[in-house]
Amino acid sequence: MPLGKSKSFFNGKRARFPTLLATHFSHQTVILLSYQQLNGFMTQVPKTSKVKAIVPAILLPRLRFLAWFAILFTTSSLSYANTAFAAAPEESSRTNTKTSSKIAKVDSALISNDLPIKTKWSTGETLGKKPAVYFHAWGGDPQINSYIQWLAKRVKQKYNIHLQHVKLTDTSEAVSRVLAEKSADNHQQGQVDLVWINGENFASMAKYQLLAQGWVSQLPNFWLTNPSENEAMTRDFGLPTQGMEAPWGQASLTFYYTPSIVVNKSKIPKDPKNAYQNSIRHAPKNINQLLIWAKQNPGRFTYPKPPDFLSLSFLKYALITLNQHQPAQVKSSLYQAVTPQSQVTLLPVLWAFLDKLHPHLWHQGRYFVASGTALQRLVGDGEINLGFTFSAAQVPAAVERYNLPKNTRSFVMQDGSLSNIHFIAIPYNAANSDAAKVVANFMLSVEAQAKKQQAKIWGDSTVLDVTQLSQQEQLLFSTEQQHPSALPVSSKITALSEPHPSWSRLLTDEWLRRYGAQ
Repeated sequence: MPLGKSKSFFNGKRARFPTLLATHFSHQTVILLSYQQLNGFMTQVPKTSKVKAIVPAILLPRLRFLAWFAILFTTSSLSYANTAFAAAPEESSRTNTKTSSKIAKVDSALISNDLPIKTKWSTGETLGKKPAVYFHAWGGDPQINSYIQWLAKRVKQKYNIHLQHVKLTDTSEAVSRVLAEKSADNHQQGQVDLVWINGENFASMAKYQLLAQGWVSQLPNFWLTNPSENEAMTRDFGLPTQGMEAPWGQASLTFYYTPSIVVNKSKIPKDPKNAYQNSIRHAPKNINQLLIWAKQNPGRFTYPKPPDFLSLSFLKYALITLNQHQPAQVKSSLYQAVTPQSQVTLLPVLWAFLDKLHPHLWHQGRYFVASGTALQRLVGDGEINLGFTFSAAQVPAAVERYNLPKNTRSFVMQDGSLSNIHFIAIPYNAANSDAAKVVANFMLSVEAQAKKQQAKIWGDSTVLDVTQLSQQEQLLFSTEQQHPSALPVSSKITALSEPHPSWSRLLTDEWLRRYGAQ
């Protein structure tokens, strides 16, 4: 291919990495040969002929300079392609043209905008000896903890990075740590390298400028989420992420139900679908049925107390669905910062609902559990029949561990399921930010995302646009045979978007003021 006709990152055209690399090496070979020939020619010029020697004496040094300049130009223009291959060697064999062209266009945008690209960060060559990344993440689920251990093993094998899971009971612990470090003028040696975050915690860190900015677009694997066609990848509870967060997974509020009396197996229909419907036929299917069911089954349901994440998820689900009758303009205020007017308009129906519900809860609503784990324990001990989680795969895993009865079944409410994207972020003062970027990029790889989506591993839905992947890669996300207690793949989920983060703070304060924290 002629030197001037090669497709590169600069022209924005569809160019595959193998073609680019082949062009890269062929160009350098031609130029180097030309340079060597120039040197050889200069040594052969007769020094006795001043007239014949004057032309090469003047022109050839300049040609040699131009040859070296061309070498440097081709090397720099393709350095990011080399980096991408070193960062994700398992993706070098992609055959999907759309994905390859998408990454090429992204790299073109990065280079043309003169953004500060560290061309070697993803290869691990500039990370030092055995760099450590302290990943601050919620540690309340054994499955999730096990998956993070797998992540640590893989980044150790691939990049010699030591990933340390700092287990949190609440993400606000990490927020407070970074804020304290900033107050103490610790702007370079922060103890939090990577944090699992979304919602109110993201809003707080963004407000106080505690997060590194603009790094997400540097991750080659980020573009596998197809953000230009999926706005959810760049918005956290309605707030633009502005390159401060990389999407990691998505989930929906899922309920699970255990009948008090085990269904007689001889009476269960052979059709699995009918058997499933039979096992949850007495469970409530929407917010209004939940109140009726609680009255008919006193003491058999409860929810965690705020500010627990799962508690706020339930309160937000109730707030949204109880206001479905409101005009669109009124409902839209849920996705804006709280105002006195929106409080007066939207909150009364929620408090009226809870006032009616609480007397029929576990311990008549005088006591509330502290977490989703404690809620699951009540179902497992047979004290209540109905629970909920934001990790659907948690239910079959708990059944396998004998923490929940075998006849437990998962389902989603028909009036909607609160859904959100969860993210990973790098604090502005992270001591090992380069290594954290390497880990974040691997967390978005096909390998890591497919592993995470497996029900037996975690069951967290991928954020990748699977349609943009090759057929071989898509097979990694195929659904295996489901556990009987798992949420059926055929479940119709009506996704309810998370309200503005300010509603979480308001709900916590008002709930504690009205019902107390016991």
